[in-house]
Amino acid sequence: MTAYIRTWLTRVGDAFWLLPMAMTIAGIIGAVLLVGVDRGGGVPSWLLDSAWIYNGSGTGARTLLGAVASSTIGVAGTVFSITIAALSLAAGQMGPRLLRNFTRDRGVQATLGAFLGTFSYALMVLRSVRTDDDGPFTPHLSLTVGVALAFVCVALLIYFVGHMAGRINVDTVIDLVSDDMHDAMKRITVDEPGEPPPLAAFWDGASPVVDRRHGYLQEIDADQLADWAAQQGIAMRLLVRPGDYVFPGAPIAVVTRSVEGADAVIRTVTALGDTRVSSDDIEFAIRQLVEVAVRALSPGINDPHTAISVLDRLGSALCELAEKSLPSGVHLRHGRAALVRPTVDYDGLVDAMFHMIRQNATGSVGVLARIVEVLGAVASCEPDTLRIAALSRHAGLVLDDAKRSVKNPSDLADLRDRHAAFEAAAAKRIEPARS
Repeated sequence: MTAYIRTWLTRVGDAFWLLPMAMTIAGIIGAVLLVGVDRGGGVPSWLLDSAWIYNGSGTGARTLLGAVASSTIGVAGTVFSITIAALSLAAGQMGPRLLRNFTRDRGVQATLGAFLGTFSYALMVLRSVRTDDDGPFTPHLSLTVGVALAFVCVALLIYFVGHMAGRINVDTVIDLVSDDMHDAMKRITVDEPGEPPPLAAFWDGASPVVDRRHGYLQEIDADQLADWAAQQGIAMRLLVRPGDYVFPGAPIAVVTRSVEGADAVIRTVTALGDTRVSSDDIEFAIRQLVEVAVRALSPGINDPHTAISVLDRLGSALCELAEKSLPSGVHLRHGRAALVRPTVDYDGLVDAMFHMIRQNATGSVGVLARIVEVLGAVASCEPDTLRIAALSRHAGLVLDDAKRSVKNPSDLADLRDRHAAFEAAAAKRIEPARS
């Protein structure tokens, strides 16, 4: 159940409609309360005589509130149109998976909510205004607040134009996705390596657990599942991790001994969805960045500088990972492995970061050279020889691709020199570790 709650909270937090709806409701409630204050005579006479409070007639109040309501709803439509245009541009230039970074933007939501809230507020106050023929009533305080809200909307409109101009900048988008990647890496990394998973022979004769659902695994309550396995006196190994697609009828886990109700427990502690979104799925954030680079390298866009910016962020993430360990996925209970779940390893991370960029950068000497430079920078701060071997493998793949695709001897010689510099940087890190 915890997994479902976390998934629901994530969806609500990312929902575009939540903040505008809340601000609209707040505008309606605020109008009702302030009109009640005006009707009850709660505004002191000295404040009514102040130059800061509206003290005109009911006819003027209706005209003013009508102008506020009509202008705010009109500008709200403009704000919505600009947002849709920005979403279309982002989907075409940087990939549809990045739309989530625009729709959950609190600045855009707050701007649209302010206009809709002010419109609702003005309508609610307008309905309470009475002229001389109806029994005069002018809500002076409520109307003054409505005018103040109109000026707030003007300020937010200025902010919104500048904000959207910055948000559609590709470097800004790269930074936002890079922040998501760093946050995900901080959540999944640990200071010390965990217990190694049992050998393959440990699972000989294990019974599969089938799941009839389908969708992307978004959340899992691993501690609750490990507690259940320990209570049953079994060990369980999950076959999927957050971000993987669960196929209906395919095994989702194996257990050392068949236990009735294992499939029901797994359904309880896991949450599936139609999209690949998970706080524990670091490869999702990586693939978002990689998609920006791949689209930038397409013939229709041909923007190698954007791909280089992506490579710099990927290298920065790997450098931060140098002093950290990736989780082993083993959950111990009473000193024994109760649950083993698949986790991302270093080779998998590096593959997700560089494979597609390298494959789409064939013939782009600048991007290929930058890949080798980034790998060299990461190798210079990485103390683990196995990780350096993974980096060296990718540097070798870049050089192999360059030999086949780069026709200019001078460019190829430059790539060879950069690869030699990488090998030298890697050797400096390996030799002290061996000694």
